Amino acid sequence: MINLDLYTKDYIAQFVQKRAHETKFGEEIETITALADLQAHPAEYVLLGIPEDIGIRANKGKAGAAKTWEVFLNSFLNIQTNIYNNPKNLILLGEINCKAWMQKASSIPKTDEHYHQKLGGIVEKIDEAVADVIQKIVESGKIPIVIGGGHNNAYGIIKGCSKATQKPINVANIDAHTDLRPMDFRHSGNGFSYAMTENYLDRYSIFGIHRNYTSQAIFDSMDANKKIMYHLFEDCLHLTSLDKLVKMKSSLDFLKGQFGMELDCDAIHNINSSAVTPSGFSLNVMRSFMKLIRKHKIHYLHICEAAPHEYSLIGKTLSYLVSDFIRKEE
Repeated sequence: MINLDLYTKDYIAQFVQKRAHETKFGEEIETITALADLQAHPAEYVLLGIPEDIGIRANKGKAGAAKTWEVFLNSFLNIQTNIYNNPKNLILLGEINCKAWMQKASSIPKTDEHYHQKLGGIVEKIDEAVADVIQKIVESGKIPIVIGGGHNNAYGIIKGCSKATQKPINVANIDAHTDLRPMDFRHSGNGFSYAMTENYLDRYSIFGIHRNYTSQAIFDSMDANKKIMYHLFEDCLHLTSLDKLVKMKSSLDFLKGQFGMELDCDAIHNINSSAVTPSGFSLNVMRSFMKLIRKHKIHYLHICEAAPHEYSLIGKTLSYLVSDFIRKEE
């Protein structure tokens, strides 16, 4: 059973602030009434939300990412439709229904000695739901754009893409962290470990990891694995924007063709996230990265880990990144 709430035009309308003589993105964005309709629809991209932060909590991170999807919609659906923004090439599918899982997670006492492991058990259920929906989207020939939620959802997305394409896929990740922690139980810090071990992920490139937040054990593991490439944030710190793009291109070239794209908001300077950083890539640099990324053949785009306490900033940040990604070359 697919655990998905499909959105209707009437539901979307609540997010749109109409103005005379303007057309907002949400007024013309595409919807469908059943997953079976995806195949015949001419749109290239499918937008999906995962409103949960259980994987983040299981990884002892900062909660709040469950609110990101709604905050994003409030901003994204109100950007302008014009010659640069085409809502007809994007289907707003809906969201993975996480309400029951969120309630179950909230019912577990934090004093429980197995608190984090029990949250991990819930994450496994979310993995299954995410993989099922992503598989359907990719089998229909569309490119999923997923707004999380925690980085734990990378595993379900990779698994869904791999099952749809019937082979392991390659993935690029712009992140302050590798998320290659041990496979003790599922959480936001080990999605790529599980994906590689279970042969859903082949080549993995991480761009922008921080020296201060990567263990020696993980450095040793990456250095011993020829299918992993990484670039340190500190090696990009004093580079020009152009030189950063050159390094990013080498990171993408390592993947040798089509790949999935992960963007963890922990990598963006002063954006509130599960592990907010005072030292990171600026949003303008991220937008330049997105212009480079969209020139490649992509399995999916996943933006995760934002924690929206200052609503307009998070919503606008993600709206810039998504609109940049789907925009055709000017």
